[in-house]
Amino acid sequence: MQDSNHSAPKTTLQQAPQSLSLWERLRRLHPYFGHQRLAWTMAVVATIVAAATEPLIPALLKPLLDQGFTEGSLELWMVPVAIIGVFLVRGLAQFTGQYALTRIANEGMLRLRTALFERLLAADMGLFHRQSASALSNTVVYEVQTGFTSLVQALLGLSRDGFTLVALLGYLIYLNWQLTLIVAVLVPGVAWVMKTLSRRLYKITKSSQQATDDLAYVVEENVLAHRVVRLHGAQTEQAARFDTLSQRLRRLAIKSTIASAAMTPTTQLLSAGALSTVICIALWQSHGNGAKDVTVGGFASFIAAMLMLIAPIRRMADIANPITRGVAALERGLALLHEAPAETGGTHTAQRAQGAIALRNVTVSFRPDQAPALDAVSLDIRPGEVVAFVGPSGAGKTTLVNLLPRFLSPSSGQVLLDGVATDQWALPSLRAQFAMVSQDVVMFNDSVAANVALGAAVDEQRVQHCLDAANLAEYVASLPQGMHTVVGHNATQLSGGQRQRLAIARALYRDAPVLILDEATSALDTESERLVQQALQRLMQGRTTLVIAHRLSTIEHADRVVVMEQGRIVEQGPHAELLARGGLYARLRAHGGA
Repeated sequence: MQDSNHSAPKTTLQQAPQSLSLWERLRRLHPYFGHQRLAWTMAVVATIVAAATEPLIPALLKPLLDQGFTEGSLELWMVPVAIIGVFLVRGLAQFTGQYALTRIANEGMLRLRTALFERLLAADMGLFHRQSASALSNTVVYEVQTGFTSLVQALLGLSRDGFTLVALLGYLIYLNWQLTLIVAVLVPGVAWVMKTLSRRLYKITKSSQQATDDLAYVVEENVLAHRVVRLHGAQTEQAARFDTLSQRLRRLAIKSTIASAAMTPTTQLLSAGALSTVICIALWQSHGNGAKDVTVGGFASFIAAMLMLIAPIRRMADIANPITRGVAALERGLALLHEAPAETGGTHTAQRAQGAIALRNVTVSFRPDQAPALDAVSLDIRPGEVVAFVGPSGAGKTTLVNLLPRFLSPSSGQVLLDGVATDQWALPSLRAQFAMVSQDVVMFNDSVAANVALGAAVDEQRVQHCLDAANLAEYVASLPQGMHTVVGHNATQLSGGQRQRLAIARALYRDAPVLILDEATSALDTESERLVQQALQRLMQGRTTLVIAHRLSTIEHADRVVVMEQGRIVEQGPHAELLARGGLYARLRAHGGA
């Protein structure tokens, strides 16, 4: 329980600068897309081949009509061979291109997702105060998946339709370059429509991401606090929160659909205007007005190729939507990578610390407009000493112990372990010196043995010894697969006392020289507390131990009690001495706890 938690409200990741063009945004993804040169080569070549077959279809009309129907000189066997051959080549090329681009996308997704998860594991602790768990999970899992899926589909369509347009235009120029010039009016019109609407889509997509995160956070809160919500009858209020955010997301979805849907009819209208003009002029030429050697087959081939232009133009008009959505989704991942700094440490290492701890005039401030969580605290703890921290809620007890493994950094002052400032320690070496048992036990969906040996190789004999010392061996032996039984989501099928003893077994397995007990026996029944206390006594032997407890009866045997209030140490000494003084500790004792 963090009694001095002044963290800011959860926010979403900072977005990419709005001034960047779509091309510049795509270039930011190059480190994840650009490594597979062979796959890119396959994709480009296959797409060009597939696009080159498109004009062959209308090109077949010319000899078919001119020679097959009119002159009757076309060999019949050539018709199925030509048609099947064209579609066979196009099908193979399309398959190869789609496979290559999908491979590129999935490799890129794997690279980015792995980099994101590694950043989460090494990110500065401030990230977890700024970001909700749902927002981070959404970014690493769903946003990356959605982004790469949308982007690969868009790239497939863009490359296929882009090369198809080039091939068809080339064929049209070959047939009649004067008529083909009319098609040029489509290019600036379509480009303007795509540019204007894609900018609006990008802004709406960013707002939708924020709204989705807010909605997911409300769901996360209500899942975690389901008992409190029902106890206080707050379902109506929470449903109203959910409905407000859902309505906002719905409005953004409608705006996005309007912006996206406007592209197709606009570009189709431009295409229809150009196409109708071309057909009229082609008919005029076919009647001998300025055209030479115009045949039925040539006219039909030109019109067929012109009609085939409409589909890729329409699809390219729609391409801005998936590209915009894909890039916007992936930029959240890039923001997490580039704007969430990794933890930094020093170079000092030690195999096993002696356990001497010192705080020198340490102050911790979360916000400048609030009182500090710790205010100029100085304290020395000897190796092997058991020190209990007590005080009212918000006194700064948990903040103090969180400084030791550098879950927090002091605003000023120094924290030392064995005479070396914690910021000079290499973080893995520093944290290897600590084991922690708190009231908020976290277990992974893995076996009992894997949870006990967390972060280390599983030694079954050693795990068994730790389970014995934690008074848990008999229960684990009764499980279907013993210590290899999977405990499920956060081991919720275990009782509170069993989960606490499993956490103690984990701390025993770690065998660190410094032990932090953060209200490890709170909310336990008498029998569970007795078993946990026995296990804790074994765990504390030979270790520097820092104990935070609200039940003052559990710390009577501590070597020293440190009493805190409003971020300061107000008194310290042995239990009996503090009672005799009649100060804050005595008053807390009289009222039954801190």
